[in-house]
Amino acid sequence: MNRILIIQTAFLGDVILATPVVSELKRLFPESEIDILVKKGNESLLANNPKLNKVITFNKSNGKYKTMRSIIRQIRKSNYDLVINLHRFASSGIIAARSRGKLKYGFKKNPFSFLYSKSFSHEIGDGTHEVERNLSIIKEFGASNLVRPELFPASSDFKAVSPYQVEEYICMAPASVWYTKQLPIEKWNELVLKNENRRIYLLGGPGDKELCATIKREHSHVNIMNLAGDLSLLQSAALMKGAVHNYVNDSGPLHLASSMNAAVTAFFCSTTPDFGFGPLSDNSTIKQVENLECRPCGLHGYKKCPKGHFKCGNEISI
Repeated sequence: MNRILIIQTAFLGDVILATPVVSELKRLFPESEIDILVKKGNESLLANNPKLNKVITFNKSNGKYKTMRSIIRQIRKSNYDLVINLHRFASSGIIAARSRGKLKYGFKKNPFSFLYSKSFSHEIGDGTHEVERNLSIIKEFGASNLVRPELFPASSDFKAVSPYQVEEYICMAPASVWYTKQLPIEKWNELVLKNENRRIYLLGGPGDKELCATIKREHSHVNIMNLAGDLSLLQSAALMKGAVHNYVNDSGPLHLASSMNAAVTAFFCSTTPDFGFGPLSDNSTIKQVENLECRPCGLHGYKKCPKGHFKCGNEISI
C-alpha cells in the first residue's frame, strides 16, 4: 500500500476516533503516504500528526455538490491504493465510490457501500467501541482490535497553556450540543463546590462561553476561570493532559481526554457507553443512572427530555 486515503467528514469526536486507523495503517505500512479527508473546521485537530501526509478539507459552505466534484477530481489524481470511508452517509459514499481507488472499504450502512470493494458491519449498542468498529475495516491487514486515539499538540500549544499550570488544577467541559447529553448546571455547580480547594478551568467553544460564565458567577469565592472560546482544540487537549482530573459529558472533550490519556470522568445522561463512545484513558470513570427504563432515548440526544423529567441527568450522583 503506497497511497491511502481515509474519509471521516463527521464531527470532532468522530475525527479523533479515526486516528487509531491512521496509527495502525502507518504501523502496518510504514512507507505509505496516508491522507485524510475531514469536514472544514476539524482539520486543526490533525495538525502536527507525523503519521499523516496531507489533510484534505470538505468545505460544504462553498456548495456541497460543487465541492464534492472538486474533491473527487483531486482524489483521483492521487491514484490511491486504498480508500477507507469511516463515514456512514451519502456524500462520503459518493466520494469514496468515485475515487478510483484500487480498493474501496467502508461500512455497510453507507447507502453507496454496494460500490465498495468490501463493506463491513457497524452495529451500535452491543458495547463495541467505535474505535474497534473502525479498526475492523483493516483487520485483514493485521490491525489491533483497540488502539487509543492520539492528537499531537505542538510545543507552542503547551507553551500557550503553561501560564495556567502554575498549580494543581482540574478541567470541566460542561456543554454539549444536545441538552439531554449535558449534565444539568446544578450538578456542575455541585462538582465545583466539591473541588473548591483546587484551581478550576471551564473549557468549551465560543458558543459555550455564556454557560461557563453562569457557572463561574455562582462561585465568586472559588479559584475558577472561564476559558471557553479562548483556547484552540489542541491547546485544550494540552491543558487537559496536565490536569489532575477532567470532567466531561458524552461529547467532544471526552475524546480530547482519551487522545491525551488524561484522567477523566465522563457523565452519560440520555446516552450510554454501550453505544461505543466511552473514554479510553487509563484513568477513566463513567457516571450514569443505572436501570432507568427510558434510557437511552436516542443515539444523539435531544433538545429536551422526551419524558419531561430528565432523570438520567438530574439523578446522577456527584
